Amino acid sequence: MTLALGACSRIGTGSGDGPDTHTGRNLSHEEIVLGSRLENPYKTENIAKALSSLYPTKADRVQVETTDLYVRFLPKDEEQLALLEEQGVILTDHPLDYEIVVEGDWYHDPEVPDDMMTWQYAVVPEDFVFPEVEYEIIDECHLSENGSGTRADDGIDWEAVERQAFVMTGNAALLMPDTKVEKSYPSGRITIVDDDADKGLPVGVKGVRVSCNTFVKFAHTYTDEEGYYRMDRTFSSELRYRLVFDNVKDFSIGFNLILEPASASTLGKASPEGIDMTVTKDSESKLFKRCAVNNSAYDYYERCSPDDLGLPLPPKNLRIWLFHKMQASSALMMHHGAVLDMSAVSGFLGNFAPLVKVFMPDLTIGVERKDDYASIYAEVCHELAHASHFTKVGTGYWNNNILYVLESFISSGVMDYGDGTGKNAGYCEVSEMWAYFLSSKMWQERYGGDYPAFGTSFWFYPQILRYIEQRCMECRDIISVMDGNVTSRDALQRALMSYSPEDSDYVELIFNRYI
Repeated sequence: MTLALGACSRIGTGSGDGPDTHTGRNLSHEEIVLGSRLENPYKTENIAKALSSLYPTKADRVQVETTDLYVRFLPKDEEQLALLEEQGVILTDHPLDYEIVVEGDWYHDPEVPDDMMTWQYAVVPEDFVFPEVEYEIIDECHLSENGSGTRADDGIDWEAVERQAFVMTGNAALLMPDTKVEKSYPSGRITIVDDDADKGLPVGVKGVRVSCNTFVKFAHTYTDEEGYYRMDRTFSSELRYRLVFDNVKDFSIGFNLILEPASASTLGKASPEGIDMTVTKDSESKLFKRCAVNNSAYDYYERCSPDDLGLPLPPKNLRIWLFHKMQASSALMMHHGAVLDMSAVSGFLGNFAPLVKVFMPDLTIGVERKDDYASIYAEVCHELAHASHFTKVGTGYWNNNILYVLESFISSGVMDYGDGTGKNAGYCEVSEMWAYFLSSKMWQERYGGDYPAFGTSFWFYPQILRYIEQRCMECRDIISVMDGNVTSRDALQRALMSYSPEDSDYVELIFNRYI
C-alpha cells in the first residue's frame, strides 16, 4: 500500500499537458522540435554572478572554477563513436540548452545530411582528453557536485547559488516551488505488465538505463531486477526523464529512424523526486514493445546461467534492432563479424538496408502485429537462441546459414526457409531446429498450457529436439554438440548419438520418425 500511495503521489507532477508519466500513454517517438535557446544557468560566469548576488562580501574570496565542459561531437563513423564510448562519454543527440516545443525520441541537426550521424551533445570533465573526433566546446560550466571542496568554502549554500542562477538567467519557472526547496535524489520504479504471466501483476523493467537532466546537469543509473532506480545526485528543478535501452546484460535495443546504437524513449517532464511508470499493452506501442523486448532478453540471459539452462551467452555488446513495420525477424550477427552479401541484406531490409553501413545489427526483431508480450517473448527467445548458437560456431558457419535464410526470404517474400533442397540448407536446418525448440520450451515454461508447435509446419523438425530433451538430454547437452562441424540433420544425429552412446537407440528412433 505504501508503494502504491507513493506512486500515486507522483501522478501529474510533470508539466501537466501531454504524456501521462504514470501509464506511458501519449508519449511521442517522433523528432524533437526545438524552440528558443535558453541561457544555461550552469555556465561558470552565471554561477559566479549568482554567488556574487547572494554573498557579495564572500564572492571575491571564493573562486568559481570551471568543472565541466558542455560540448558537442560529430563522429564520422562507428569507430569514432567507439572512441567516445570507451572514455565513458554519455551522448545525447539534441542540444541541452534549448526549449523543447514538441517532445520526441530523436533529433537530427538540419545542417547534417540524413545519412550521417548528427551532432552528439555531452558534458565532460574540464580536463577531458579529446580523442580524434570533431568537436566544439559550447559552454564552460560549474557543477558544484564536481567542484573540489566548494561546499565547505566559507559556509556558502551552493544549492541556493544554483537556484539563484536559474532565477537570474530567466529559468525560475523550472524550479520547484519555494515550499519544496529541499533537493531530491530522483528515484522510482519502472514496471511492465504481461497479461499472461506473473498473475498479470507489474514486474520491473530490468537493467535498463534511466536518464534525467536539467540543462547540462545529468544523472544516470540502471534499474534493478524489480525496476527500481535511484540517482546519485540531487536536483531541485523540473527534470526531463528518458529510458535508454542500453542494458546491464550487455545488449542494446536500437533503431528508431536515427543512427544511434541504443533507442531512447522520452518519458516527459516530472518532479526531481522521480518518476514511476507502469507500462502495459495500452501504453504507447513503441514503449511497450521496447520494454517487452528488454525484459524478454534480460530473462533469456538469466536463463543461460549454469544453474539453469547452461547455455552459451550471446556475444558481448549485442545489438538488437526493432522494426515496427516488419513481421520477419533475423539473426544477422553483422556487428560480430558475419560478412554477408549486401544484396541479400538489401532484399531483406529493403529501404532500411543503407543504415547497416553505420551501425551493423546482430538481431532484427519484426514486431508488426505482435501486440502482446507473449508473442514478443517467443520472437526474442528464438533470435537469442540463434545468438547462443553463433557463439558456438562463429562467423564462417553463420555466413552459410544466414545467406540461405535471406535468399529464401527474398525468393518468397516470407520467412519460409525454402524447401530444404538448396545450397547450405543443412546449416539452416540445424539452426532452426534449435531455435524453434528452445523458444517453444521457454515459452511453455513461462506461460504453461500446451507445448507450442513453433516451427513444426516447416520442412525441418524442431520436435525432434523436444523429445530428446524430455527423454534423455538437457538443453546444455544438445547445444554442446552443435559446433562448426554439425552442418546437417545427419551430422546433428551422429553428434548426439556420440555424445550419449547409452541413448543412441532412442536418438536414432526419434530422428527416423521424422524422415
